[in-house]
Amino acid sequence: METNFNVTPTTEDGKTVAIVGYITLIGWLIAYFAMHKDKKTELGSYHLRQTLLLYLIGIGVNIVARILLIVTLSGAVVMLFNLIYLVLFVLWIIGLIGAINGQKKPIPLIGDKSQSMFPGI
Repeated sequence: METNFNVTPTTEDGKTVAIVGYITLIGWLIAYFAMHKDKKTELGSYHLRQTLLLYLIGIGVNIVARILLIVTLSGAVVMLFNLIYLVLFVLWIIGLIGAINGQKKPIPLIGDKSQSMFPGI
């Protein structure tokens, strides 16, 4: 008796990869290496590119914020970076909603740039 396994990635596979990619940087790593690498989908690739750029921006902002806070000890620096973190969180929510809905909707400000920056994903 011959068993025929479906190895073609489905839209649901891409949607799952997209959603998991938004759940922390560890979730992104799991989505890419365990779920996406061997069964690439257009939707999964699209959202993985966006989240990678979003996470890299967040890490960069965090490093700059810590350095400036150590140097200046200013409350204004804290307020400025809290505002930046809030903007990044809103962008993350917009991307996550797009992933949940199975849409290739670019995150404002970074979505289109992320697609050209990481074409190998």
